[in-house]
Amino acid sequence: MGDFAATLPHRFQRPELLVEALTHRSAANPQQQQLDSNERLEFLGDRVLALVMAEWLAERFPREREGALGKRLGALVSAETLGKVAERMDLGAALRVPLGEQRAGVMARQSVLADALEALLGALYVDGGLDPARLLIRREWESFLEASSRPPSSPKSRLQEWTLGRALGLPDYILVATTGPSHSPVFRVRVVAAGQEAEATGDNKRAAEQAAAEKLLTILGAA
Repeated sequence: MGDFAATLPHRFQRPELLVEALTHRSAANPQQQQLDSNERLEFLGDRVLALVMAEWLAERFPREREGALGKRLGALVSAETLGKVAERMDLGAALRVPLGEQRAGVMARQSVLADALEALLGALYVDGGLDPARLLIRREWESFLEASSRPPSSPKSRLQEWTLGRALGLPDYILVATTGPSHSPVFRVRVVAAGQEAEATGDNKRAAEQAAAEKLLTILGAA
């Protein structure tokens, strides 16, 4: 964990916050009164990321309207982008996870990495305020923010636009199954639209819906 801490743009006055941020809930110890490991910091970090990113987008794209900025924000704070940022930071190697969960590959799951990164941002905010969180966000997200000149659109949004544009109504998303342990579930979702359907899995329901929408767009020739 020390090597990982050295890569951050902030030196923690309360190192226990970093430990908490990097503790997966499967490693929580209720006997030591540890509250759901990094989940509370994740809750806070989610809001920190949204605020700092909204501030940055308004600064970077001063002529864009709210709708376009909202699309950019949604993509930049998505679990997919968070997972990619966490992978690039090698955050998974610093996570505190029981050996059995390590063998099951929990440390490589996108949802686990995304949650831990949000928890890290929460810890930075609690320890040093917005400035250290802002430094990390602007350093690690810059390539993603600059990658597209036009606001991105998610598969779910593109599928909805495609069906509505043809007067086919809204796509219907159905949760087919949830498998795996409570701290590491896998969701299977089916999407039905335009007389066709597709299924996909994800670390969370939203990710599964997006993957299913992407598959259906391909089937419909609209990808």
